[in-house]
Amino acid sequence: MDLRKLKKLIDLVQESGISELEVTEGEEKVRIAKQLPASQAVSYVTAAPAASAPPPTEAAPAERADTADALPAGHVVKSPMVGSFYRASAPGAKPFVDIGQKVSVGERLCLIEAMKLMNEIESDVEGVVKAILVENGQPVEYGQPLFVIG
Repeated sequence: MDLRKLKKLIDLVQESGISELEVTEGEEKVRIAKQLPASQAVSYVTAAPAASAPPPTEAAPAERADTADALPAGHVVKSPMVGSFYRASAPGAKPFVDIGQKVSVGERLCLIEAMKLMNEIESDVEGVVKAILVENGQPVEYGQPLFVIG
């Protein structure tokens, strides 16, 4: 699916009253969802396959809160999309940044692969990388913290 078609689909979702659109074309599948205000939010419940992991326990949100509290002070760079996180341009290559490295505005921090496209994530602040919060090759969600820059 080409980028013009994706842009048209995104515009369609934004202009219409729908909150989610899923399109399958051959082996390619695209899902576009519009974030709703909390008052209009809709929750979906799906049945998990029999071989899946057990549902998260009540301790999971508390663990996440502890992790967020444990972050060093500084600017948190968050993922702008869902995809796979990569610290380097190729397996075995030198990472774009390491902890303790000084970065400037616009400097490449990582790549996020989404739909077989490599998206460069750049620093939006100047400072020193205090923490890298995601492992190489790990899937990331929209808004997930990736780096702390101080």
